[in-house]
Amino acid sequence: MKKYFIRSLKYFCALCVLCVLIMLLNRLAGTSILTLKETFYVMFHTPKGMLLPVVIVVLAAVYPRIGFVTRRVEGDTEKDRQQIINAFRTAGFALRSEKEGVMIFRADSPLRKLTLLWEDEIRVSQFGQWIEIDGIRRGVARVQYQLENYLRNKRYDE
Repeated sequence: MKKYFIRSLKYFCALCVLCVLIMLLNRLAGTSILTLKETFYVMFHTPKGMLLPVVIVVLAAVYPRIGFVTRRVEGDTEKDRQQIINAFRTAGFALRSEKEGVMIFRADSPLRKLTLLWEDEIRVSQFGQWIEIDGIRRGVARVQYQLENYLRNKRYDE
């Protein structure tokens, strides 16, 4: 529960920063006739204006539940180890540790870590005949796509 709350708080802050940046860009581009002070007043003192803060709170509360997934790809973590590492490298992740049959990958650049709000850990383990990939949805989706291609090519070459 603590981890969920922290993730939610991170997304709330990120969405608030994004909202303020959009307001600043509108002002700088000349597409807004209101000053920043007037924009914030309208946002918090009108029914339509209140919709944006409510949406931000709801998205921040829900995103930790829908933003993290577990996906499976048919394969073996030992036999297909090189393909797994290559798929992660292509997606911008590097192997950081390995313990008890679980490989832990993290983003390989500070910029990628920032864009993932430091929620960049993806775990890979064996689940029956499946390689199980668990982590943030954006990272897992990229890796799953790459890994499926690498494994398909490997099987085609054999």
